[in-house]
Amino acid sequence: MTSPLKNDRFLRALRREPVDRTPVWLMRQAGRYLPEYRETRRQAGSFLGMAKNPDVACEVTLQPLRRFPLDAAILFSDILTIPDAMGLGLYFVEGEGPKFERPVRSAADVAKLGVPDMETELGYVMDAVRVIRRELDGAVPLIGFSGSPWTLACYMVEGGGSKDFARIKAMALNEPAALHALLSVTADAVVAYLAAQRAAGAQALQVFDTWGGVLSPAMYREFSLPYLQRIAQGLERGEGAQRTPLILFGKGTAAYLEDLADTGAEGIGVDWLVELGEAARRTGGRVALQGNLDPTTLYGSPDAVRREVRRALDSYRDGNGGSREGHVFNLGHGMSPDMNPEHVAVLVDEVHAYSAR
Repeated sequence: MTSPLKNDRFLRALRREPVDRTPVWLMRQAGRYLPEYRETRRQAGSFLGMAKNPDVACEVTLQPLRRFPLDAAILFSDILTIPDAMGLGLYFVEGEGPKFERPVRSAADVAKLGVPDMETELGYVMDAVRVIRRELDGAVPLIGFSGSPWTLACYMVEGGGSKDFARIKAMALNEPAALHALLSVTADAVVAYLAAQRAAGAQALQVFDTWGGVLSPAMYREFSLPYLQRIAQGLERGEGAQRTPLILFGKGTAAYLEDLADTGAEGIGVDWLVELGEAARRTGGRVALQGNLDPTTLYGSPDAVRREVRRALDSYRDGNGGSREGHVFNLGHGMSPDMNPEHVAVLVDEVHAYSAR
């Protein structure tokens, strides 16, 4: 039996309902900028060791909530759990990030892939969701998440991170049918994965299309947008006040805000390369907006952080007819390990204080 939700600002904002102040959470809010996270990771021995242990994943998820009055928790996991469960052999190299032992390089490789079983191959994720919901005890909502089909495919084909995405763009040009087959099975897996997180207790869901912005407009509309739309329309989320909202976040995809607003998602994450006011005007109240402070603002002084927070809040309000409704404050991308937790505290407090006026 889960406890009633004590703070529902975040969910109300995603429904574009009135709130007493703008809700705030931060991408990578559970991470290496916190000394307690670094100590937990030292004890766990590895990133995957933390992510695959539900109790440790719960501890890391809750750490930022003990420091800051955030309005949502986000599951501690990784976007590459799906391809790992597909048998690609995920591992991490210190200083280089994630890599796969068996990348996908051909139509024959794609043909071997299937949607993983969510309660066996990815059961540790669902167990973590259940443990976190229990330990949150209704304090704030829990966000579950996945990578987008395009972003997951980038890692699967490249075999890790990339500067130029040459392999996957070559596949798009030379073997588009193979890439569409890869994106299709991955989209099916994402829908099943998010549905399983929702069933386990996630109260909102986010899809990270981190690499959508590396595509030309024609390629984005062929290889990323249709699969985001497929997820938004194919993922069962319930009805009314009990509906589980879906947020689509893309880095470098501000050119497609209108298209993203038409997918059927409840919220659109906005990076810092577009003014929030412009984003609000272009989407016309059809969706909630999340964002969009440049993460490097946290390297500024506390006064600079406060100034930029106010600028973002005012921009949204001005573009939204003078109303703050329908806005979830966040960064335009994730936090970095060398950021100062004290500056994060300033950010969170200023969002709440300024938006309550």
